[in-house]
Amino acid sequence: MCGRTACSLAADNLRRACAYRDRRGRRRQPDWVREERYQPSYNKGPQSSGPVLLSRRHLHQDADSSERVLMDMRWGLVPSWFKNDDPSKLQFNTSNCRSDTMLKKTSYKGALLKGKRCVVLADGFYEWQQQQSGGKQPYFIYFPQTKDAVDEGTEGDEEWKGWRLLTMAGIFDCWEPPSGGEMLYTYTIITVDASKDVSFIHHRMPAILDGDETIRKWLDFAEVPTQEAVKLIQPTENIVFHPVSTFVNSIRNNTPECVAPIELGAKKEVKATPSNKVLLGWLKNSQEGSPQKKENDLPKWKSQFIHSPSPKKTSADILQQWLGKQGEPAAKKHKA
Repeated sequence: MCGRTACSLAADNLRRACAYRDRRGRRRQPDWVREERYQPSYNKGPQSSGPVLLSRRHLHQDADSSERVLMDMRWGLVPSWFKNDDPSKLQFNTSNCRSDTMLKKTSYKGALLKGKRCVVLADGFYEWQQQQSGGKQPYFIYFPQTKDAVDEGTEGDEEWKGWRLLTMAGIFDCWEPPSGGEMLYTYTIITVDASKDVSFIHHRMPAILDGDETIRKWLDFAEVPTQEAVKLIQPTENIVFHPVSTFVNSIRNNTPECVAPIELGAKKEVKATPSNKVLLGWLKNSQEGSPQKKENDLPKWKSQFIHSPSPKKTSADILQQWLGKQGEPAAKKHKA
């Protein structure tokens, strides 16, 4: 499943990170719709709003369906046919949509058949592993990052060099209050069986669209019919993860500490290393005006993990890519 995400990039950088090539091969950045509503966050949950990509044609019928726009939508789909004036009265949870039933359930079928496909954007998502002790250990799950992920470049750069956003398949709908009022745009995240590497954390995961061609096919509803598009919904192995503090458990906590890697089994605070400074720099520079703690208040950790029995990708070498760490040997990968 997917019940919590982080999306910490500022609006301008989010737009740059979503650059794509249109049908004519031109490099473009999606235009924002209602940019002023977007709020970066390290801890987004259902009923909050978040950024999604969709085809411009959903908003302008004469637009090229390959053109994309960014829009801030509320997480938790409200079907267009819902008759109550208060969308919070919806009696079932629509934050996630199972891939095996999305063409059967009325909450999603109508929107999906009308081509209302979107891409939900995030730095990554959180998932909780059930512990034998009865507690739960949270993990942060995201795309592998290059050593340049910390370098966002400048506004004039043709290519984004910063964090690679996680791109999750979603369905959206537009609901109009029966008594009139502002249209409400909402979305759900499609889920699939977890891939082998993360199944030890949870048996479900979001459907992740890996690569711009896959994203293009999912968004371009005029060129790619529903029956073809749903074939794109598959588990992916191209993800990495690390354990994080239970600080993230409370939705009220919204600081870089939510995504900070921890040592499993550590009994005391560990000392800062050069990699800490790189990560803190990325976290602090990834946005402007978002909730931040002073650097002295942020968590300190080492780049090496004390591993619990887990698949190979819970490894310090992958984390070092995210931190932009150079000059230190990576930890060996574990095998599943």
